[in-house]
Amino acid sequence: MSAKKILTVEQRRALLASPAGWLACGFGSGLTPLAQGTFGSLAALLPWLWLRELSLPWYGAVLLLGFVIGVWACNIAGRAIGVDDHRSIVWDEFIGQWIALIPALLAPWWAIVAGFVLFRLFDVWKPWPISWLDRHLKGGLGVMVDDVVAGIFAALVLGMLLHWLPF
Repeated sequence: MSAKKILTVEQRRALLASPAGWLACGFGSGLTPLAQGTFGSLAALLPWLWLRELSLPWYGAVLLLGFVIGVWACNIAGRAIGVDDHRSIVWDEFIGQWIALIPALLAPWWAIVAGFVLFRLFDVWKPWPISWLDRHLKGGLGVMVDDVVAGIFAALVLGMLLHWLPF
């Protein structure tokens, strides 16, 4: 398999040699052999259980700070393993998932499940402009931006579902 799919031992060591690499791989959640993005999104739910207790301005500040730090960490991690947007780099899934769950902050439990599924759908499907951003932006910014937009799309759909469904 190509380097895009499976990390070599040397790439793993390089990735985990710095705090930026640990963050970029979602504290290890991106090192699963399959479905790294899904495992990264699942791992993002754990800190979200704490984040959802924050006020909306603080939640937004955490998202902004997480995005900025993510651009930095994903850039360093991509250079360390020699692949800009390797599957093991999942910090972008954390931020995208947290954005997707904004409408679920004050919603019933099923909104968390729906937000997770919607984010994964948009992240994998990559409708325009997500696909365009994924192809044209490189480095840490490129890793992060397409998942931010996927999170926004998922949040919009989830918000509409919460508004229209009689639950």
